[in-house]
Amino acid sequence: MKVKLASAPVSWGIFEFAGIQPRYAWNQVLDEIASTGYLGTELGPYGYLPTQPEVLRAELDRRGLQLLSAFVPVDLARHEAHEEGLRAALQVGGLLRQLGATLLVLADSNGSLPELVRQAGRRTGCWLHDWTTYARGVDHIAQALHQELGLSVVFHHHCAGHVETPHETQALLEHTSVSLCLDTGHWHYAGGDAVECLRHWGSRVGYLHFKDCQPDIAARCRRDQLDYFEAVKAGVFCPLGEGEVDFVGLLRELQRLDYDGWAVVEQDVLGADLDAPRRYSQRNRDFLRKLGLD
Repeated sequence: MKVKLASAPVSWGIFEFAGIQPRYAWNQVLDEIASTGYLGTELGPYGYLPTQPEVLRAELDRRGLQLLSAFVPVDLARHEAHEEGLRAALQVGGLLRQLGATLLVLADSNGSLPELVRQAGRRTGCWLHDWTTYARGVDHIAQALHQELGLSVVFHHHCAGHVETPHETQALLEHTSVSLCLDTGHWHYAGGDAVECLRHWGSRVGYLHFKDCQPDIAARCRRDQLDYFEAVKAGVFCPLGEGEVDFVGLLRELQRLDYDGWAVVEQDVLGADLDAPRRYSQRNRDFLRKLGLD
């Protein structure tokens, strides 16, 4: 097993969600990712980091960082949105490929449907009924990226989207050929257990997002019926080791699977403390170092 650790702009509150403006300049974020001990980064929303390949390559090289992937949300539930989604994925994928990345993280248009935002963390079963349309969109985009750019696609389950719960993730995997980006925090807030996910679906896990979920805060968010964004502001995704995700067990399963790849450490924040992202980034890196991930 070899798990290499990266971070991402999302840990500085740089989201793909509409209406959330970045509060940090991209060069500060890259500086703090590197200074807190990570070897790679994701792209963040297209246009946040420089999109000129030679400029971005120089900035990453100067900090000793590798560009790994990018999170691309697509309205997969509507057939008429698939081609627009494919164009966006090809644009992002073209930049990734020029920087040496090998995969793209595809996701639903999470956070765009009010009812799914409202019920995040409290749903069970499956919301979506037309898996044929959804799966065709996923496979169409994945096949095009592979054929045109040589990129692999992993799918990111996510709270406040059509693929949130373990049941929905299972349906997605049964209806498509893509691998999974396992986000440990989202998996737990959606009612699952990340170690059990690896035991059952480990052969389909191609990429990792390390995130924790604080059970007491999660319980309060569910009890008070907080929506997804309110739950994030409340701190449902806590620093690694302070929540319910069993990272020791997780690493044990990854060793059993002989996982050789990246884990992107994420700490979704929507708070007012401007120093929190850098502080959490260092705390999370130190926690993983104590578990043997140098």
